[in-house]
Amino acid sequence: MRVRSLLTVVVAVSLAASTAAACKSSGGGGGGTSAANTGASQGGGGNSSAATAGKTLIVGTDLPLQGSSADQSADTNKMIQMYLDQHGDKAGPYTIKLQTYDDSTAAAGKWDDGKCAANAQAHVSNTDEVAVMGTFNSGCALIEVPTLNKAPDGPLLMVSHANTNPGLTKAWDPGTPEKYYPTGKRSYARVVTTDDYQGTADANFASNDLHAKSVYILNDNEVYGIGVARAFEDQAKKNGMKILGNEAWDAKASSYTALFQKIKSTNPDMVFFGGIYDNNGGQLTKDKVAVLGDNSQVPLMVPDGFTGYSDNTKLPQAQGEYLSFAGLTTEQLLKDNGPGGKLVAAFKKKFGHDPEGSYPLYGVAAMQVILAAIAKSDGTRASVNDQLFTGSGITIPKPESVTGKAIVINPKTGDTSARDITIEVMKNNTETFFKAESL
Repeated sequence: MRVRSLLTVVVAVSLAASTAAACKSSGGGGGGTSAANTGASQGGGGNSSAATAGKTLIVGTDLPLQGSSADQSADTNKMIQMYLDQHGDKAGPYTIKLQTYDDSTAAAGKWDDGKCAANAQAHVSNTDEVAVMGTFNSGCALIEVPTLNKAPDGPLLMVSHANTNPGLTKAWDPGTPEKYYPTGKRSYARVVTTDDYQGTADANFASNDLHAKSVYILNDNEVYGIGVARAFEDQAKKNGMKILGNEAWDAKASSYTALFQKIKSTNPDMVFFGGIYDNNGGQLTKDKVAVLGDNSQVPLMVPDGFTGYSDNTKLPQAQGEYLSFAGLTTEQLLKDNGPGGKLVAAFKKKFGHDPEGSYPLYGVAAMQVILAAIAKSDGTRASVNDQLFTGSGITIPKPESVTGKAIVINPKTGDTSARDITIEVMKNNTETFFKAESL
């Protein structure tokens, strides 16, 4: 789930500014295509150069800009803007303006359901906004997608770089995914795989690499955490592991000592946390080590909700923990001289540090999909959405994709064809590559 002064037109957007007035189209240069859209697969629609040349369209990003996710979200916005700058802020004949939205609050220190609901209305009210890159948290997407789906002149497309809850695109919980698309048309896609695959990969790693015979599972009682914990449990059972418990931790608790004393009495081979670091994951990790021992004694495994957090990497008690990431890490992408590696190198040269985690690069991947859809459209919300969900959908070929492999979006579901899971281990305050697999 993942990364610092945005330049040019990137600004933090308040709800009042977003809803009070929509940014109007402006004249300017025309023509040109970006590398992000030259390989897009053919679909319905298409643009009229005479009518659309020079038109400015807005693409929003919807990320938690406060709390533990602030650095990774800021780096995601900066990397997207850098990519747009490199390609002339163009998608086909359209000029693209990036507008950022914050779906977190200082009080919550993370994404907030009220803020997500307000942002959804703000996106809809911003009439020149034709797509949204985000959200970071699955729970926020579950709130926003139905509103965007009903947008006037829409649906309003959302493409996420980080959501892994399966129910957004496939049957998972009762009524999913249909309940998120009140118009009956799909309008949500993502460039990372889902928790049914992540949980499966994590459980396989626990069985095959850690040789664990028993596990105690904790979840943060949120949509994402419950889902990934459930997927882990289902596969662990298939692998013959004994499930000693699967219960929620209280994110507001000041201590988890009593919880881990109870867990200790079950003598687990390992512990799995299903949830996000923002939900008091630091204290949970500290108390796990204090009661059960360090991660060489009783291994701790966490999903992508814990990856990319500098507070976690610096935590002494987090050293030796295993982490999974629903994609390929920046470390892996830097091994070749592809577009992803080049973009990360340019980012480091400009800002003096690596992007926080691997999700900023997937933010650019999501933007590549959006730009490809815009380039083929007539500039309206409905047409942009149709490019992704009609015909063969959108494909970003490997030579252009920042993920190091072709990005193929299934037009029936909005899911990506890539099912990559990376396992990392925390070593020397760094998330270090351990292994990767494709399911």
